[in-house]
Amino acid sequence: MNTKKLQTNIQTLRGSIAIPGDKSISHRSIMFGALAEGETTVTNFLPGADCLSTISCFRQLGVHIEQDGQHVKIEGKGFNGLKEPESVLDVGNSGTTIRLMMGILAGQDFSAVLAGDESIAKRPMTRVVNPLRQMGATIDGRKGAEYTPLAIRGGKLQGFRYELPVASAQVKSAIILAGLQAEGETIIIEPEETRDHTERMIQEFGGKIEKDGHTIKVSGNQVFKGTAIHVPGDISSAAFFMVAAAITENSEVVLKNVGLNSTRTGIIEVMKSMGADITIEKKTSEGEPAGDITVRSSRLKGTTISGDLIPRLIDEIPVIALLATQAEGITTIKDAAELKVKETNRIDTVANELSILGADITPTADGLIIKGRKALNGGMVTSHGDHRIGMMLAVAALITDGEVELADPDAIDVSYPQFFGHLTQLIK
Repeated sequence: MNTKKLQTNIQTLRGSIAIPGDKSISHRSIMFGALAEGETTVTNFLPGADCLSTISCFRQLGVHIEQDGQHVKIEGKGFNGLKEPESVLDVGNSGTTIRLMMGILAGQDFSAVLAGDESIAKRPMTRVVNPLRQMGATIDGRKGAEYTPLAIRGGKLQGFRYELPVASAQVKSAIILAGLQAEGETIIIEPEETRDHTERMIQEFGGKIEKDGHTIKVSGNQVFKGTAIHVPGDISSAAFFMVAAAITENSEVVLKNVGLNSTRTGIIEVMKSMGADITIEKKTSEGEPAGDITVRSSRLKGTTISGDLIPRLIDEIPVIALLATQAEGITTIKDAAELKVKETNRIDTVANELSILGADITPTADGLIIKGRKALNGGMVTSHGDHRIGMMLAVAALITDGEVELADPDAIDVSYPQFFGHLTQLIK
């Protein structure tokens, strides 16, 4: 297996970097651009492996897409212009691609098969399959379509009312995308608010969607028009540098053009509650809000993270756990059982890998208990093929006393191909 010796015992981080485009928004810009009529252009697109899987799938569905680094041009086909793929749609490692594609394919009058890598093959799909079946789609797969590969025969869908059993933006978005192709109105009730990029993008493409508290309403037979989308920087990627600056001495890091959507800024609230020195300069407010985030070395204290905050920082929990190892006192993370069905079981993986480096961290049924402040040592760690685990361990290595070697560092390319280059740029 490929390994990488990480930079350790770093004294300070200084400088500014432009965070790559938001992964969630990049995925959706391709999807909505394909489903719109006319041309859509996307700037600051994230050319990571996950988002490239989405482009590949839509090309197989007959959509002409030109991609040159961070710039993408899509010749939209409209909801009725997609064609039956001639081979399996390979989503790679992307949970967003497969779950949102299921919602799109559910309304198409043809058959398609979705599959991905070994990680995708272990992730639960019935949370999307069941509501789509209720709307009228025919879906089959391993163990009753709980796991990939999945065969979908779309058809005439009927709008319905659905209460989400778990707070999941992917499940919500899949149902919305199916609802846009259904007869009548589809009503979705969320248990907690989740990221709302799908709802915002519908409006950017000229569509209509209503939101009242945790209730979302969408009607079928809408027509989208191609538009220009600028993708802000991904706060989930920025989070690693935010934590890095907070836990290394004499550091000050400026992160440019980061998305500040309120459904995604839980990481900022948690870090401030722990005593982190963070300032924000907002740049834009229309569409997707964005701005510059400055983080300085900080004296941190433990906290409790739970409840409706969890969906707003679910992807940042691995690096928040690292942050907690450097905070005085105990940090408790709970209500986060959803971590078990990410690219890895992130509860166990975070606990195991940080323990190797000397952290005092205990996994629970729905979260983690971290006792700080603990000095970290070197060791042999692995990403387990999970990009966010890999980046978290690279940040942890900055403050270790001893060599750290990371197995499977290439997993980081899924969401942040420039990660190690940006990290080296900040080290002074």
